[in-house]
Amino acid sequence: MEGYQIRLINAHEGGRNVAYNCDKADSEAKIIRIAFLSDRSREDILGEVEYIRYLYEHGGSVSNVVNSQKGNLLETITLNNHTFFVCLFEKAKGGMLVENNYQYREGVPITEYYYNCGKVLGKMHQLSKGYTPVHSRYDFFDKYNADYIDKLIPDSLSLLKEKLVDLLTTLEGMDRNHESFGMVHFDYCDGNYMIDFNTGQITVFDFDNSCFCWYMYDLANLWTLGVGWIQFEQDTDKRKQFMDDYFKTVLDGYRSETRIEDSMLDTLPLFIQVTLMENIVDAFEVMRNNGEDPECDEELSYRIKCLEDDIPYVGFFHEIYSCDEPFEYEERDI
Repeated sequence: MEGYQIRLINAHEGGRNVAYNCDKADSEAKIIRIAFLSDRSREDILGEVEYIRYLYEHGGSVSNVVNSQKGNLLETITLNNHTFFVCLFEKAKGGMLVENNYQYREGVPITEYYYNCGKVLGKMHQLSKGYTPVHSRYDFFDKYNADYIDKLIPDSLSLLKEKLVDLLTTLEGMDRNHESFGMVHFDYCDGNYMIDFNTGQITVFDFDNSCFCWYMYDLANLWTLGVGWIQFEQDTDKRKQFMDDYFKTVLDGYRSETRIEDSMLDTLPLFIQVTLMENIVDAFEVMRNNGEDPECDEELSYRIKCLEDDIPYVGFFHEIYSCDEPFEYEERDI
């Protein structure tokens, strides 16, 4: 990296890596990522970067991982008995939606963006259907299981624990065939891809949470992201109509690259609940890793309420939802 200007990237809450922007005149920008926590093994990270390289080499729109001078995708450095895992990535071209004030390409309908979101995801899923890992990533149930839920979630939230275990039991009975289950991004959102605002091209990065799961999870997560475009609309029917149109456009893009059975699409409400579970688990993990006492703010309380009361579609069409305070509910003690 000689000659590169290397600048620390400000971490987001709950982030598990240290990352640096690397810029140099007349050279492609790069990102250095250093994993320093003990929550991932060398095999885990190799499974991630090998999957990224596979997607890139087969036409997936992802930020490629760069070989080290030794020809490795991953380098391990040990200092003072602490192990660091270091990777280098091509920096995705373009910018984030938030950096562009959530404005899409000038003169182009926003539906192109929805379509492209689905198309890029569909391409990744289609490639996953032919992927045979060398170093395998973990399976959904390796992390999300009754024992882990019981240890992580406070006993005072007994109803939540019960609902999460019920949800996991339902998932355990689902088919995991080649067309429905494989490697997924597991955090496909506008914070984890760049958009070239000249062409509309989306380039995906941050496969830190990638795992073997149902492809439907990524689609359900994409559904939940769509609510942000219409969350302040007072009329419930208009919110429903928008979400129907939005997700249809996403699916048109998705199906331009891969096939999905209608029977799997019928499980959308179930997998939206699974995204809520992931959000809740992540919130408690962040509190635990930061050494904080568990507490439920308005956003976490809202998610818990939706699961405890079996409220579908993140409550977006339910009386619990408030346009003035989207996805918030009264704080609760633990």
